[in-house]
Amino acid sequence: MARLHNKVAVITGAASGIGLACVRRFAAEGAQVVGLDLGEPAADQLWDLNPAPLFLRLDVSDEAQTQAVMQQVVERYGRIDVLVTAAGIASQGSATQIETATWQRMLDIHLNGCLFACRHVLPQMVEQRSGSIITFGSIFGLQGCDNNLAYNVAKGGINQLTRSLAIDYGHANVRVNGLCPGLIDTPMTSMVKEHAEFHAYFASQHMLSRAGRPDEVANVALFLASDEASFVSGQMIAVDGGFSAGRRFAPPAA
Repeated sequence: MARLHNKVAVITGAASGIGLACVRRFAAEGAQVVGLDLGEPAADQLWDLNPAPLFLRLDVSDEAQTQAVMQQVVERYGRIDVLVTAAGIASQGSATQIETATWQRMLDIHLNGCLFACRHVLPQMVEQRSGSIITFGSIFGLQGCDNNLAYNVAKGGINQLTRSLAIDYGHANVRVNGLCPGLIDTPMTSMVKEHAEFHAYFASQHMLSRAGRPDEVANVALFLASDEASFVSGQMIAVDGGFSAGRRFAPPAA
């Protein structure tokens, strides 16, 4: 239970959902976690963690703020070993429906936010000649989804950003990988769960016939963050209960 002992892990989108699950999982494995978000999780989500995570306020779409926060982390802890870019928001709309401001906000949070965090962590990782960056794409970055243009495009961009970073910084022993979750029950997907029939249908399209839990994604992130994944880089790994494997045309066997 100490796979991240003496490692400093920075996690964006850390106040809820998958980001918070990563905070808890990484801290349980011995990491000094720095959580970045616009808010903080409830105190009862953190009381049992040792070392206690540090939470700092960050709007990931603000590059200057991101740079300052990463510098603050390095000044305080002397290094950054792991970066997880879990910040994200949801939207809907086709090309003729989505407002330009919403389109831009999706790119700012998902794609630019991921780039800014990576850009201002990479110099430290290159200097220390080690690091693991874990981005968050989506099953809808691997394949399309109707009425979901901005999210699809932003997540598809993260896939290519991840591969490009892995190519550019592998020489410095910096590993860059991404996770592509399927339907995970989080606050961001709560609007899906409000429509019980659609939620059940969407979940049924995952070959395990259910939605995932945030901790199930955090477990895979932990592997990528740890030295156990020392020869894994440039990969987009689906954590989707088999959704991206294909489509089921008949009801599952009883």
